[in-house]
Amino acid sequence: MTAVPQATVTPRNWIADFVLLAAIWGSSFLFMRLGTVEFGPVATAAVRVTVAAAFLLPLLWLRGLAPQLRRHWKPVFLIGILNSAVPFACFSYALLSITTGLSAILNATVPLFGALVAWAWLKDRPAGSRVLGLAIGFAGVALLAWDKASFKPDASGVAPGWAVLACLLACLCYGLAANATKRYLSGLPALVTATGSQLGATLGLALPALWFWPARMPGLQAWLAVIALGIVCTGVAYVLYFRLIEHAGPARALAVTFLVPVFAVFYGVLFLGEGVTGWMLLCGGVIVCGTALSTGLLRFGSSPRPKPEPKSRIDARRTH
Repeated sequence: MTAVPQATVTPRNWIADFVLLAAIWGSSFLFMRLGTVEFGPVATAAVRVTVAAAFLLPLLWLRGLAPQLRRHWKPVFLIGILNSAVPFACFSYALLSITTGLSAILNATVPLFGALVAWAWLKDRPAGSRVLGLAIGFAGVALLAWDKASFKPDASGVAPGWAVLACLLACLCYGLAANATKRYLSGLPALVTATGSQLGATLGLALPALWFWPARMPGLQAWLAVIALGIVCTGVAYVLYFRLIEHAGPARALAVTFLVPVFAVFYGVLFLGEGVTGWMLLCGGVIVCGTALSTGLLRFGSSPRPKPEPKSRIDARRTH
């Protein structure tokens, strides 16, 4: 296999993808909110991944990558269930009750779950500062969730407490999927992973979507919202996301969720007239600080870890 040129993996080369992905995923909360009101959570997620798959498949064929998808379809389809089908349905459900800004702040816990999964599954034992970051991050989640701890349904029919738990389940799925992608699909082109995952999610949601399909046909605004979700926020976004995992590693790719709430809150205030409370901002800051520590992007002191990684592993990370 030809070595990847070092120039392709420097921060200068993936930082544009990072910011663009944050802006796109920030808008996904707005579009999910507009779609799920008429489609319902499951149908919104199903139409989203179906549109994404239809958008990506021709690109896959034109690039001549279909044989690679056929060889790796089983793990790629499973990634689609974990990384798209379940999280999309969970967030759509949550947005019936909570604001786009709050759901995006909860989405910032994805790297926390990614670090926990890497610790428990991949035996990537974190240093002391990273353990502290996990504790701080989840403390911020607990404080934020406490403010929405009611399990009594509101006017939407969904209790805020269940909405928060749905968001956290989605974040756990994202953490599992990111680590599984790095372990089992490393080296696979981003377009193959993105297309296959959306096909897997489409198959996984097909029957539930038929069961929960709305009795009344959704309006034009809802259709435009889910089409935008499928093409831009899923099709284009997942090519960027899997490319980030391949080039920068899962920890840095998951860290895009630090920036997503900024865009999501801005879009929510601008287009939906949502309010932003000081408590939300405070808890969001605690979550982001804890997440930065837990992923190693922020460290206390400069002392090395007790048992440094072998040089071969460090070089391998830099190559990806």
